[in-house]
Amino acid sequence: MAEQKRADYASTRERATGAWVAAVEEGSPAWEAGIEPGMRVDRVSGVVPRDLIDWRWEADGACCELEVFDPRDGSVTPCELWREPGQDWGIDFTDVLFDGIRTCVNACQFCFMAMLPPEARATLTLRDDDYRLSFLQGNFVTLTNVSDEEAERIVDCGLSPMNVSIHAITPEVRKSLIGRRADRGIEVLERLLAGGIEVHAQIVLCPGINDGAELAATLDWVEARPGITSLAIVPLGYTKHSRRFKSSYSDDPEASRAVVRLLEPYQERARSTLGITRFQLSDEFYVDADLPVPPAETYDGYPQFYDGIGMLRSFLDETVLVARERACDLRRVDEVLGERGLRVELVCGEAASETIGAFCRALSPAGRARTRAIRNDYFGGDVNVTGLIVSEDLLVQMPDELAGTLVVLPEVMFNFDKLTLDGDTEARILDELRARGALVTVSVPNPGDYLDALLAILGLT
Repeated sequence: MAEQKRADYASTRERATGAWVAAVEEGSPAWEAGIEPGMRVDRVSGVVPRDLIDWRWEADGACCELEVFDPRDGSVTPCELWREPGQDWGIDFTDVLFDGIRTCVNACQFCFMAMLPPEARATLTLRDDDYRLSFLQGNFVTLTNVSDEEAERIVDCGLSPMNVSIHAITPEVRKSLIGRRADRGIEVLERLLAGGIEVHAQIVLCPGINDGAELAATLDWVEARPGITSLAIVPLGYTKHSRRFKSSYSDDPEASRAVVRLLEPYQERARSTLGITRFQLSDEFYVDADLPVPPAETYDGYPQFYDGIGMLRSFLDETVLVARERACDLRRVDEVLGERGLRVELVCGEAASETIGAFCRALSPAGRARTRAIRNDYFGGDVNVTGLIVSEDLLVQMPDELAGTLVVLPEVMFNFDKLTLDGDTEARILDELRARGALVTVSVPNPGDYLDALLAILGLT
């Protein structure tokens, strides 16, 4: 499995407007000019930068003129930076958005934010829908809050590819799903496609609402627009706090199989005419339908990997690769586990347990490694993914006695502030598990990283 990004959900850090400098590379043009962390770039080439896009656009040359604010004395100093071809300016900013985040104006029936526990911290309910984060970070956006000027900026600056949520194409279905501004999203999308912007699209599929005939209509619409180079279809996920949904495809294997069958002719046509599959189903559909995940070549290089498209296939293939190319390391780990009387538990969500079990078998044919699938009682419903594991569930479900156990926690259950969704810290969780007698480490949940983490904690590197 390709490396997963650490979750950046609901950061507890305060967002401050302005292009604040977080770090400066020593020896870089910015460092030579005397720019320091904590300063703010107020203008670049005479322009007040709204975001990292403006910064890159206005500073795209051998020289750039800045106005820099120093909060220590309130001064604003002009400075001129020069660089060699290919050299970076050497500035990292605290955020990619300098003028604040665009929030969502929709009322989506399936919005996960509306299904959070009532005690969830306020930052979890921030609903961003910012086209700039689509380009800069790969977030999916609906485009319903994009103005004509912003649409023109996307085309003029070539902000491509964009990740866009479509969900449905029939106007009345879109309005029922998204809200009264649903038509604006399609209007802007058509404008971007006409301007040559490549789009990776998404559908959140809700049983009885935008599946069946409506899904076929949406697929037909996408098929006629070559600028949409991939379409991810992911199932509705619901929690126990949802007032609208109490079931999804995870509760109906036949409905999942029907979605798989509906997609097949579109996939076959795309492969025969374009050489790509283009129409992709999330891994959950294959798991829920009790069908094998497709081979790697059908995923077109995994353009929508972080939308859950092909993660299981990538993990399985990397397990085979690691077993072949790092057999000596696997054997060393297993031998040391046996010598020290240790066993390994890889913590994961219920959805990934069987797949991660393939790595456990490759690591220790003697059975000294296994998964520890954490049931998600905090969210409930059909939530079962690794990235949404919370401390409350983890610590309740882990044994009180963990002597002789090497516990590997998934990095994706923590955000950049090393917090879980229920607000616990990585450090406290590690301390608690160690108090129960465990050896504990944190790893990106893929085979190569698992193996590296085990080698390190066992002192074999």
